[in-house]
Amino acid sequence: MEPMTDGATTIAELKTRVMAFARERDWEQFHAPKNLSMALAAEAGEMMEHFLWSTTEASHTIAQDPVKRQKIAEELADVVIYALEFANITQLDVAAAIEAKMKINAAKYPVEKARGNSAKYTEL
Repeated sequence: MEPMTDGATTIAELKTRVMAFARERDWEQFHAPKNLSMALAAEAGEMMEHFLWSTTEASHTIAQDPVKRQKIAEELADVVIYALEFANITQLDVAAAIEAKMKINAAKYPVEKARGNSAKYTEL
């Protein structure tokens, strides 16, 4: 089997693999939206833990350290896996949801106001 890469693997393929993994283990019975959203938040917290108390500059160095990078990659994978399984269980189309949200964000954060500015849209 060819290794998966961002450039060669579709979201649909990832969703199918995540679904198959859960079904092989009979885990769908535990995958209610509530549980998956909580698991997603927990895994995001575990990823954040790698950067806790570091400066912005140091966080870049941490993300490039080979040992830490592997652990961070595993946490990122957990976050994405839970997000994809959430999409599976709720029958949400990830690409369509992203496209719709990007349109909303483009209206909230017009380039001429938001470029180089980290302020919330209500403060632009």
